[in-house]
Amino acid sequence: MSDLNPDLDDVRKLDKLIRDVKFAMLTTIDANDELVSRPLTTLEADFNGTLWFMVAADAQFVRDLEDHPEVNLAYASPEQGKFVSVSGAGRVLRDAEKARQLWNVAASIWFPGGPEDPNLAVLEIDVERAEYWDSPGGTVQRLLGFAKAKLTGDKSALGEHRSVEVAGTRL
Repeated sequence: MSDLNPDLDDVRKLDKLIRDVKFAMLTTIDANDELVSRPLTTLEADFNGTLWFMVAADAQFVRDLEDHPEVNLAYASPEQGKFVSVSGAGRVLRDAEKARQLWNVAASIWFPGGPEDPNLAVLEIDVERAEYWDSPGGTVQRLLGFAKAKLTGDKSALGEHRSVEVAGTRL
């Protein structure tokens, strides 16, 4: 199933799908108009249309975002059959209060100065669109769904696929 539906239930579904996927691949556009990706850790458990990350203020992609704020984040949990792609606009903030809210012990590896580390910036992604694929159950159930789709031509057993307009839809 694939359709466009700006629905609060879709935003809740996105929250559920990305909640347990700790790492996302962030793709930005560099100074040569080329796509470049890197892994980031998603820091807030509840998705309400905005995603947050702590980043090094001196990273090249932070400077690239000034000219090209368009970003894409890819989340994948192959073992659970869950895949999410979100696109939107990225904005880098120097916000010690937000950094304190997002702070965790692992962040001290990259930012030894804590939430006030001079190289710590907060990346805010305002999600505009998302697309997800959610396959049911475990490996056996997915294999059975694949077999059913192959035999009958009915792809609904493979899971759910939706495109979602997120902008303006907040929890």
